[in-house]
Amino acid sequence: METLISIANLSFAYDKIEVFHDFFFSFEAGQRIGLVGSNGSGKSTLLQLIMGLLKPSAGEIELFGQARRTEKEFREARLQIGFVFQDANDQLFCPTVGDDLAFGPLNMGKTDQEAEQIVDETLALLNLTAFKDRVTYGLSDGEKKLVALGTALAMKPKMLILDEPTTCLDPEACQRIASVLLNCGLPYLVVAHDRAFLDQVVTSSVRLKDGRIVSEPKGLAGLARPLSALASELA
Repeated sequence: METLISIANLSFAYDKIEVFHDFFFSFEAGQRIGLVGSNGSGKSTLLQLIMGLLKPSAGEIELFGQARRTEKEFREARLQIGFVFQDANDQLFCPTVGDDLAFGPLNMGKTDQEAEQIVDETLALLNLTAFKDRVTYGLSDGEKKLVALGTALAMKPKMLILDEPTTCLDPEACQRIASVLLNCGLPYLVVAHDRAFLDQVVTSSVRLKDGRIVSEPKGLAGLARPLSALASELA
């Protein structure tokens, strides 16, 4: 199975406050992993290191089988990772939903016609077909989260990384996010405090504690029920 993320001997600190030291982590194609841990344990920091938004003081980050050190190398990798920010407002900046979804494909060199087709396909996946011309800032928090996820999916990535995708959402909005994830066909790494949500969408989970990965009890991570059954219920 292809290794999508491989981290070895990584160290990172904020103003001499150590977050990671000699840290190891790997993520393979086909996995859907939940990353849990207390506030301040380094979950969001780890995601930013993977995306090249922060630089480690030591260690190696490999993405899709290649070491990534320079901004150019990380930029190439970011085209293959659909990243969903914790705050959807950090991700949505175009006038309409359709414009937000088309932004990534157009900047990847897709033609207007190709981008339009991707937008329509993505809206259908999100069950938001009627939202194409809606003004983005007027959406509810749940709708914004769905569109933010859509902007990641529209890039046709190899995997997704999601930072607290259900923060401040009501149960119905959380179920809609879960449905999209279960039906997207992609591996993903998701940070969340919502254990009920993680039970539905991940196949395993790991915990960050004291800058280390520790095992998580098997009661979490959707192990009690098959993902196919959950997908049918949520579709």
